[in-house]
Amino acid sequence: MPTYDLYADHPGDPHWEVPASGAARFGWEYDDGRERLLALYQKGKDKQWDGARRIDWDIEVDPYDPLGTPDEAMSVYGTRYWDKFGDRERAELRRHYASWQFSQFLHGEQGAMICAARIVESVPDLDAKFYSATQVMDEARHAEIYGRFLHEKIGLLYPINDNLQALLGDTLRDSRWDMPYLGMQVLIEGLALAAFGMIRDTTNKPLPKQILAYVMQDEARHVAFGRMALRDYYRQLTDAELREREEFVIEGCYLMRDRLRGTEVLENFGIPKADAEALSEQSEFLALFRKLLFSRIVPCVKDIGLWGPRLQRAYADLGVFELGDSDLDLLMTQDEEIAEKLDAERFAAEERERVAEVAQAVEAGADDDS
Repeated sequence: MPTYDLYADHPGDPHWEVPASGAARFGWEYDDGRERLLALYQKGKDKQWDGARRIDWDIEVDPYDPLGTPDEAMSVYGTRYWDKFGDRERAELRRHYASWQFSQFLHGEQGAMICAARIVESVPDLDAKFYSATQVMDEARHAEIYGRFLHEKIGLLYPINDNLQALLGDTLRDSRWDMPYLGMQVLIEGLALAAFGMIRDTTNKPLPKQILAYVMQDEARHVAFGRMALRDYYRQLTDAELREREEFVIEGCYLMRDRLRGTEVLENFGIPKADAEALSEQSEFLALFRKLLFSRIVPCVKDIGLWGPRLQRAYADLGVFELGDSDLDLLMTQDEEIAEKLDAERFAAEERERVAEVAQAVEAGADDDS
């Protein structure tokens, strides 16, 4: 079925064109490169995988409870609107919330693919071009997987959120070569990683857990790449140039905080927009969720050298300043280990099933002989 037939709200024009600016940069030094970045490039090649094979798409998914997350996660839970809903409407609401979340993941991954392609084009160093080329493939795979999950398992999509689209547009329209790194690798992907992780760690459904764990294994490399490249470059910038990037980060963080309301879903259930926004602000669960979503961004921003007074004040206003001391390397290591553990458990179970089948076949053959 065409995607347009599955949208809860009409997404408008089928194409969004963002005018490109900036230079395409070539480099003629092919033998030199940063050892750490070339090692990451090798890892990017070694870790390529096929989403059609690594993920078990035969797993059944209940579209009315695709994630198994508690109803308390929905901002409308426990309100007068929730009390008016019957079981059928509540089931449909779970479906719409999951669709909205994974639709934003899908649109964000397409944005990441385009930003990675822009980095290949614009970054001056060949080692960074090499790694970014592997990331383009990673992001294409992620978009493929999220799109398949929405089409085949939920059967419903939502258009891109206005705030996510605004940040993507600002990132792509900027002519400075480092801005796709900063906008995508640090802000959008950092926020997405935290959202992926919260669902991965709370869902009791095997298919979304597989999808999120394997995507996060790739994203751990992407964040490492952005940190390396930007940390090296930002050491060379003037204070004025650093402040310009900090202003971009501040604006982007407020946009990302406002992206997380999901008011589009509630409006589709007859709740006025003003009430939907108020419910989002009043939800204790979503307040905690919004704070934790910055757990990957704040330490990364501090690590790459953007930590001026105005940025620190903005993070204090957002209630996330203390996250600057989080151990980002530990979080990334855990993301990789979780995916590897999931693989080991799955393959061990499959091996046990194969051994049991062989044993049954041998036993059946022995019975026939006798």
